[in-house]
Amino acid sequence: MPLLGGIRPPIAALLCALLAVAAFTALGLSTVHEQDVPQALRDAERQIAQDAADSVGSSINARARAVRRSAASDTPAGSSNPAALLRSLLPTGHPAEGGVLLDPRTGRPLAASGETVPLTGVDAAALVRPDTANIAPRLVVSGSAAPRLLLFARVAVPAPGRKQDEYHDQAGDLVGDQGPEERELLLVASEKISAPAVYGAGRTGQLVDRNGKVVATAATTGTTLVPPTDHRALPAAAANAANADLHTGDVAGSVLGDGHNGLRRVTGWASVAATDGKDDTSGLGLTVLTFRDVAPAREKVDHTWFALAAAGALVVIAVLVTLVLWGTMQRPLLRLHLSAARLAKVCERPGEREELARSVPVFAFDEPGRLGRALEAIRRQLLGETGPEPVRPVRRRPGARALVLVCALVIAAWGVPLLFLLNRVPAAKAVPAAAVADQQARTEATADRVQQSLDQSHADLAAMASAITSAPRERAAKVLRREHAGHPMYRSLYVLDRTGAVMLRAGEHPLHTLVRPTGDGVTQVTTSGKIPAIAAYAQIPPARNAKDVKNAEGTPAVVVAEIGVDALNDLVARPGLGRVWLTDEHHRVLAASVGFQAFQSLPSRHLTRLVTKTDAAPGGAGHPASAVLHAGTAPGEGLSVVAAAPLAQTGPAAGLGWRVVSAEPAEALKLAAFQVQARTMLAGLLALSVGGACLGWLHIVVVRPLRAVTGCAERLAGGDRRTVLYPVHHDECGSVTRSLELLRQALVERDRGGGRAYVASVPAPSFRTGGPPQQ
Repeated sequence: MPLLGGIRPPIAALLCALLAVAAFTALGLSTVHEQDVPQALRDAERQIAQDAADSVGSSINARARAVRRSAASDTPAGSSNPAALLRSLLPTGHPAEGGVLLDPRTGRPLAASGETVPLTGVDAAALVRPDTANIAPRLVVSGSAAPRLLLFARVAVPAPGRKQDEYHDQAGDLVGDQGPEERELLLVASEKISAPAVYGAGRTGQLVDRNGKVVATAATTGTTLVPPTDHRALPAAAANAANADLHTGDVAGSVLGDGHNGLRRVTGWASVAATDGKDDTSGLGLTVLTFRDVAPAREKVDHTWFALAAAGALVVIAVLVTLVLWGTMQRPLLRLHLSAARLAKVCERPGEREELARSVPVFAFDEPGRLGRALEAIRRQLLGETGPEPVRPVRRRPGARALVLVCALVIAAWGVPLLFLLNRVPAAKAVPAAAVADQQARTEATADRVQQSLDQSHADLAAMASAITSAPRERAAKVLRREHAGHPMYRSLYVLDRTGAVMLRAGEHPLHTLVRPTGDGVTQVTTSGKIPAIAAYAQIPPARNAKDVKNAEGTPAVVVAEIGVDALNDLVARPGLGRVWLTDEHHRVLAASVGFQAFQSLPSRHLTRLVTKTDAAPGGAGHPASAVLHAGTAPGEGLSVVAAAPLAQTGPAAGLGWRVVSAEPAEALKLAAFQVQARTMLAGLLALSVGGACLGWLHIVVVRPLRAVTGCAERLAGGDRRTVLYPVHHDECGSVTRSLELLRQALVERDRGGGRAYVASVPAPSFRTGGPPQQ
């Protein structure tokens, strides 16, 4: 019967696996090369460009919503006067350079304000088609004139002769609700295109259109705005790449320029348009570029020799371990298997008695040596040279288990240093200063993103307060519901009277009703609890009639927007920035990109001390800070690149004193030192894993059965004829067990027959999984 498994597969697998790990070590470590500019800096520049593009896109979307909200909510002071109507339609505080009111039927301007609005190519009739929901903004770039962003909104006005109070009730309705006595106009607002906000010393940002023309440029203090000559074609190339990859979602990238003055220019680019194509920036074709000059690395470490030496050492270990296992276990066991089968063959075929004349080989190693001596004693008993007698004890030598343990220790002597000791670089030395500066720049951008969102939420709330000044209660409730449904930051909207009672509400129930404040702003309502309560508030201007939203004594009401924590969590979560926390003035967590408990402290004292460095005197803005230190965000975690940036002490959120804190594990950065360390650790782990697995396999299928069959053979040679032996495995040990059972039966027949030792009718035992023989 052919053998299945046995001693050869685990030894062969061990050799092949260790050779494969050696090849991985040689190739994996030798292919890591130090670069002039690490990949981590290029990735950071790409992410900085993506942050700037998101900021530009959010600004454009907010401005487009403001124009549409104003056209839908504000009540014209006098619809018979187009100029007055246009002034009332421009949103409060809107930075419009010019505005125009068009009649879509004729395309004729009815009123204009501010600078001349470039209307070349604007088809008013096509823009107000019923199948068009929101009219997308347009970017106008003509000749030497400054680029302008055109924002559009439909305006429903009463037809001539319609009563003013009727218009008051329906001026804010959607276009689809207009009656037969209404006509539709087109509002066009012209604005300057804002340059992308950039942070970090020496960084420049550009906004380019789909043709590669730069429409806006910004730079940090002390930075030259003129890019080097080898980047003149870069804006067009980046714009083409961004527009071509919109459908795949790959709308950002980075490129490394040629050296100049001992520096290398790193450029990142990102498309402003959303990947789903559903916002107001999708048709503009805008792309953000950010670039700065960095000093190339001076010291480069070549890991080729280490890779070859480590791989060569493992090859020697693999060959040595294989030869030892072959010489001490595989070869003796195979020879004993053949010798036992030869003796059993004589029991089945008495005519081949001459085979008994050949002695059984005896080996020096423990289990094979003991098994050989036991088989030799049984052979002599079959010849009648001796009777049953215990096998003479010999000096115990190291056994198979000790041999497997030694092989494991030899492999561990190679793998453990690679896993824990070699190629370990301190993160404080491996992380370049430019990477720390990029972490700080991105943290500043995130703080500015939170600040702008809070300011915009307050501006939208103030515009809504103006919109419901003269509205009846039903109309005000409708405006609240519409604003809540269309604003991503608002969790709840409600109106308070002078006593602090809630008069109107839209959305969820407030977490904590704000005590009626004075003035306008953004405040942190609670300092404890399960969910932080943050609210923006604005005073409703004095009403002009008795039906307006106000209390009985005529004191103006206050509209309050409760800002959801989930919205703040989304604001601080940025790809590649690591874990990000938004903290209050006492450094307690209000929102985070990871799981947190409201008002908990930062994960480590190191982070708290770093945040303290950003504190400033009342009225000051504070300064960002960054370092490489233990963030304490996970047990056993190494150093992290951390940064903290305060929110600007300006605008409605000036008094909050909030901070944005980020921590990115240093080992997550794509630096050559960390790549070599990771691959070195992986090689050591693979060697330990495959060595342990193969040697464990060998112990289970060979060592333990070999020890068991050795004991059975010694007992049989010592005169135990009553114990029936059952072969369990189809391998060498199972074959020896089957042969021992045949020899036992032959010895029993010989003892019964007074010397008739070889009976041809002795049945051969079949392979079984255990249990007594069938009757």
